[in-house]
Amino acid sequence: MKTRTRVLTGTVLAVALGAGAFGAVSASASPAATTAQAAAVPGKKDGPSDKDFTTTTHLTVDAATRAAQAALRAAAAENQKVTVAVVDRNGNTIVTLRGDGAGPQSYESAQRKAFTAVSWNAPTSVLVGRLAQTPNLKDIPGTLFLGGGTPVQANGAPVAGIGVAGAPSGDLDEKFAKAGVDALGK
Repeated sequence: MKTRTRVLTGTVLAVALGAGAFGAVSASASPAATTAQAAAVPGKKDGPSDKDFTTTTHLTVDAATRAAQAALRAAAAENQKVTVAVVDRNGNTIVTLRGDGAGPQSYESAQRKAFTAVSWNAPTSVLVGRLAQTPNLKDIPGTLFLGGGTPVQANGAPVAGIGVAGAPSGDLDEKFAKAGVDALGK
């Protein structure tokens, strides 16, 4: 009887392990099935619908370059040596142009001003005023609350930011950034 008990116990154990393994395989297969459904064509009955997606507007590299060059020309017309940065809606740099003779600090400052302008959809000169009520805004990584950053908008929404740094005042930097924005409408 001892042999028969061992065989029966072994069989029960094997069935239990097999069922557990089958359950683990089945559980592992579920995410793959979900992924397959998620990869379905939008609008199809078994996949995500069109309302699950959004469309965004982005500047092309050519447009960003044209804007940066216009800002550089505006600065050169006033004998100012600046750097111009254009970032997308997410703050990623599209193009940065460092004008002849611009200081080394102007490169990062221009990028941070552009990022700040697009993040808040407002010129950085306006945002400087908000620091009085909320001084810890300046602690947000990547931002720079000095005049010289201007958002680029499409239908009222921010799609890019242009930052200029290197002129003796933020007002001048912002004037040149605005010249870059204005060049996009032409």
